[in-house]
Order: sequence, then C-alpha cells, then structure tokens
Amino acid sequence: MSYKNLNNEELEKEYAAVKAEYDRLLSLGLNLDMSRGKPGFENADLSVDMLTNVSKDTGFKNRDGIDCRNYGGVDGIIEAKELFADVLGLKPEQIIVGGNSSLTLMYDVVSQAITHGLGAEPMYKCENRKFICLVPGYDRHFAITEHFGFELISVKIGENGPDMDKIEELVKDESVKGIWCVPKYSNPYGNSYSDEVVRRFANLKPAAKDFHLFWDNAYVVHDLYEDGDKILNIYDECVKAGNPDLPIIFASTSKITIPGDGIAAMAGSENIIKMLKSRLAFQTVGPDKINMLRHVRKFPNLESLLEQMKKHADIIRPKFETVFAAFEGELGGKDIATWTKPRGGYFISLFVMPGCAKRVHALCKEAGVVLTGAGASYPHGIDPDDSHLRIAPTYPTPENLKTAAGVLCTAVKLAALEKLTGRR
Repeated sequence: MSYKNLNNEELEKEYAAVKAEYDRLLSLGLNLDMSRGKPGFENADLSVDMLTNVSKDTGFKNRDGIDCRNYGGVDGIIEAKELFADVLGLKPEQIIVGGNSSLTLMYDVVSQAITHGLGAEPMYKCENRKFICLVPGYDRHFAITEHFGFELISVKIGENGPDMDKIEELVKDESVKGIWCVPKYSNPYGNSYSDEVVRRFANLKPAAKDFHLFWDNAYVVHDLYEDGDKILNIYDECVKAGNPDLPIIFASTSKITIPGDGIAAMAGSENIIKMLKSRLAFQTVGPDKINMLRHVRKFPNLESLLEQMKKHADIIRPKFETVFAAFEGELGGKDIATWTKPRGGYFISLFVMPGCAKRVHALCKEAGVVLTGAGASYPHGIDPDDSHLRIAPTYPTPENLKTAAGVLCTAVKLAALEKLTGRR
C-alpha cells in the first residue's frame, strides 16, 4: 500500500493506527542502543583465549628471537606484517603495524600532512586546502579533516561506488589534497566499489602532487555470506596506472578480535612507507608488540583468520536479516523509504522521506531506541535532504534488535504520515 496513493481519509485512518502503535511502544519503557557499529558480546568472546596465549610458559619472543616485552621495532613484528600483508594482498615490507586503532593512524597521517607534508610542502601553507568526502560516509573520517581545517567537499556514493566523473573533475584543483574511501562494504552505505571505480581511482591525475587516496579497508574480510563481494587491489591497480604512491591503505583487527585490544596497520608503496616509518622514530620507541604476538599466535596464517570471520558472520548475519525482514514487512511498498542490503560490513543505510530523518531519530529516542544522529554521515553533520539514517544492527541481542527494528519502522511510518497529512 503506497502512502502516496492514499486519499486524505485513508491517510488519516492510517495515521491513527500508526500513532496508536507508537503510543503502545512508548508505554514499554524501552532502553535500546543501535547508535554505533560495535561487535556484540558473542563476537568479542570468540577471541578471549587470545588474552592468555602470551605468558612465561609460552614465551615472549617472536620467531626472530625479539623479546616483545622490550623496546624497539617501531613498525611492528614481522609476523604481524605478514598477516596484514596477506589480508591486504601486499608485501610485508609495505606494512606498518601499530596499536588498536586504525583511526589513530589516519589522524596521525593527516597531522603529518599538515606539519611536514605528504610528498610536497606542509599542507598548512595551503590555506584553502580541501578534502573529498563520500556521502553518506564515516563521520569520524570527516571529523579528522575538519579538525585540521580542510574544506570538506561532498560527493555522493551509489551502488557501485562514488560519482567518479565528479571526482575526476574535482582533483583538477590543486588545493584538493585527498579523499576518504571505504572501498568494501562502505560505512554506512554498505556497497563495494566496482572494478571500473577502482581502476578510475588508480588512474586519477590530481593537480596536487600530495593528493592521496585514504583507503580505509576496514571491512576487507567482513563478509556475511560465503560469496562475499570482491574488489580489485588498489595498490596493484595504481602500479599499473603509474601511480604507486597514490594510496595510503588502512586496516585493523578491531572487529576481528577484541575492539579495544586489536592491532592496526597502514600500508602503501615503498616511498610512502619509508616516509611514514622515518617519522615514527620521533613518536615512539616501540609499539605494543606483546599484543601483536597475541594476535599472530591466535592467527598463524590467513586461513585461521578467515575461519574466525565465518564465526563472526554466523553471529551477525541473522541480525542483518532481522532488520531486512522488518523493513520489507513494515515499509516495503509504502514508497516512504529505501534501504541498502549489504553483503558484509557493519551498517545499513536507510533513506526515509526527505525532511523526515531528524523526526524519525527523535521519535525513536522518545520511544527508547537510540540511533546514530540524523546527518552524522555527512560533513558537519548536515544532510541536505534530511533523509539518511545509519543503522547499526550488530551490537543488540537478537531479541532486542527485533524490538528496536519494530520501533524504527513505526517511527518511519509516523514521520511520513505526519508530513503527508500536513501535521509537520
């Protein structure tokens, strides 16, 4: 039943029914949180054994005989480099391994760009510096570049990736210094870049010598189904295009092991890694190598890590499918919402009627369901259409998620009916 085809009397009748259901939900006193893409307790439990696999009994040395309790090795132990190299399809010498947060590494690289440059003069000298942000996208990416004084330029993302025509035009401006990319199961759209999009990225001809792809491959192994999405290797494509220094690649184990106790990596060409490693010596006398040792003992090879990801998928996949079923059953055919159906990652993008996202968010909050703020997936928190909501189904229990999805669907319907009946 399309709401847009209902006459005034039918709309009022539907409004009364939906409002009654919403009032019933209000009376339940719910307190549910779908605001961030966090792994659930079951997911974290998969790696608890990792916390005890480094001890006096098992030893503190890696295969090179390095005592991981001590200083040194600013770029990480060799086994951790090899593991990330296998995950990313690169060579160990292209990898720097750090602490638990890839976001920290991204922040640090942008900070270095400002103070010391990334292949050119320090970016602070470019007063009108700009950064391309794919929307809807990851709010923490946007916050980093906003913090360092970049003008944020929005480019819409779609099923196969971003609008490359627009990006190719934008990079002709020398003040455009980079772009944030989540190439596989993007946050929060959930799509993966097509082969054509990856190749066009690799073949960009930016006017700025210090332009880089900030390639956050956060969900590279986070498939929900056995036949997960496949994307081209950006570094290989950049080499073919004669642009080996273009990408700076990031990844972490945050949603593979224990989110607050993972390891992260950044990667790139020989030139990029040489530059970044030379600056690490001023920041640290060595990262947490004990934690790296825990990880490589848990995952001695890529196959063991992928087995872990199958277990994660078995926990998370039903949660995604619960939300898909709720959307289809409650919102399907009403012409008031569309949504993505990713095959991996951690998010679903829900697009409601223009002008309704903030209202949906407020209705959910009043009913005891916390969502990510409307507009959070756009630079400066401003969605020009006020239509997008980032849905994070991974943290709640299946029972709570079903309830939360029901509240969300009721809020979407009520916000749309308020608009269609002239109440807002």
